[in-house]
Amino acid sequence: MVTMKTLQFKIGTGIVLLFMLLVGTSNKTYAHCEIPCGIYADSLRIIMLSEDIETIEKSMKMINELSSAEEVDYNQLVRWITNKEDHANKIQNIATQYFMFQRLKVSDDAEVQKKNAKLLAVLHEICVYAMKSKQTTDLKYIEKLNEAVHNLSHLYFGEEKHHH
Repeated sequence: MVTMKTLQFKIGTGIVLLFMLLVGTSNKTYAHCEIPCGIYADSLRIIMLSEDIETIEKSMKMINELSSAEEVDYNQLVRWITNKEDHANKIQNIATQYFMFQRLKVSDDAEVQKKNAKLLAVLHEICVYAMKSKQTTDLKYIEKLNEAVHNLSHLYFGEEKHHH
């Protein structure tokens, strides 16, 4: 026979388990682990940045198209705006959490500091242009983002492939 106390315990346990499941399987992700695990895919991050830029560009075009329609489909408009915001955030996350915080090493070496200063300037540009892409649908920020990612790739990898 199931008592009220047993039933309350089972329901309470079920709620706790459901909460743990939802929190444990959250789809929010971060750039990498910061353990450090030693597992890095630098060239993949460049590809991911480019893909995010392409997605922002598509979102901007769709926002402009939907906004100029005779009857605005606000549901789709909001979805494209959210998509644009999400991918701009991903760009900023890769630039900061992955490259700035994990891949650029603090060093007393003057040459390393000089290279890091250039890389930090480009990563800052990427973050600012990603921010600008959230604020507008002006495609000039897509061009600026693409150029900045190209510059990052050239500065970061140089003539030879980067080893970690």
